[in-house]
Amino acid sequence: MKNRALLALIVVLALAAISGCGRGSHDNNRTPDAISGEKVTINMMHLFPEAGALGQHQIVNKIIDEYQADHPNIIIKQEVLENERYKARMKVLSAVNDLPDVGMTWAAGYLQPFVEGGLFTPLDELLQSELQGSFVAGTTEAYAIDGKTYALPLEFNIAPVYYNKKIFAQYGLQIPTTYDEFLQVVKTLAERSVVPIALGNKDRWTGSLWYMYLADRVAGTETLANAIKGTASFSNSGLVEAAKRVQDLVDMNAFNKGFNGLSNDEVKAEFMNGEAAMYLMGTWELPNYTTNQDIPQPFRDSIGFFKFPVVGEGKSDIDSWVGGPGVGLFVAENSPVKAEAKKFVEYFVKRWGEESVTGAGVIPATKVDTSKIQLPQLYIDLLNEVNKATNITLFTDVQMASGAAEVHLNQIQALFGKEITPAEFAKAHDAAIKTGK
Repeated sequence: MKNRALLALIVVLALAAISGCGRGSHDNNRTPDAISGEKVTINMMHLFPEAGALGQHQIVNKIIDEYQADHPNIIIKQEVLENERYKARMKVLSAVNDLPDVGMTWAAGYLQPFVEGGLFTPLDELLQSELQGSFVAGTTEAYAIDGKTYALPLEFNIAPVYYNKKIFAQYGLQIPTTYDEFLQVVKTLAERSVVPIALGNKDRWTGSLWYMYLADRVAGTETLANAIKGTASFSNSGLVEAAKRVQDLVDMNAFNKGFNGLSNDEVKAEFMNGEAAMYLMGTWELPNYTTNQDIPQPFRDSIGFFKFPVVGEGKSDIDSWVGGPGVGLFVAENSPVKAEAKKFVEYFVKRWGEESVTGAGVIPATKVDTSKIQLPQLYIDLLNEVNKATNITLFTDVQMASGAAEVHLNQIQALFGKEITPAEFAKAHDAAIKTGK
């Protein structure tokens, strides 16, 4: 047993070395004493790569450039990874307690094991500084555990169904407000060999969005919330019905071919090339439809959105959304430059709120007065939807403990692949949540 444990540790250490330089290789010129005037390096890891999130990527660089200009003794070193590689990297680095000084995290269940492991430091002092009263109500609470706040949110997201107006017009389609109308749109497109919905379910959380909305619309917001918390069962008839409706969509050829083996980035490209009519995704995608000059203007002009339709006699309304706070910034507990890292986070969050609206077209977690800013209509319309939402259900995999979240994501992929029945899907969730891990 001891030999196996030693071997596992060696593998983890090797992975850390292979997957990119750990803190040790970034430590040149680092010192915990900024007062001395010597160079202080802050290592930052984030998930806004130039290729997939140009607007956010440019803002990160702008903020860093400004901060370094104002603080000549500070050097910010970046490590940039796309979503899934970022999550994998976090696992490797946390296993050897070698997290970056500043990084990005999701809220609730994703955050919890890092806090329990003593890897993130509390940031409550920053909420009492210049940032006091700056955040949208309910956003920082999602990053709090046992009364302490362990990250500061950057974004607030909801997940609309984006659609291509030109494709809809070509086939005489109207925006659906009921699920039956939505199914007719899917049927019309599929019969004409047009991909109705772009889905890259290799990433799994993408399929979870579809299940969550169906669960909310059929079983109701409270039923879904209680099942995730473990105070109700996923075997509830409405939740099982939602899983069945997922498989009905698969049978209708609602999604692109090979969806379970394709990443979100791959199918996003298909949607942006006009090869699919609809795409369910968070408002972090807004820059690609509003401010990203690398995307042709005719395509940006062709994108609209609609709310996930209501389902027959379902127990939810059309203004109930899946979404919530996006990524937030953490500071590593064992950072040798913790004080400087906190100052940088405070600056970054404030500037992000000021720049993200016009610079990237994303909805920030901080309050911003948009009354005097000229903004794209798509952005304004979605911001209005946030303001009038009757409910926003945080993404399921973010809410759950890490072990249960992994089960959920694997079961989502199996459900879409028709490898399991809706009843088996429900039982697997109840068993995973019951473990409390």
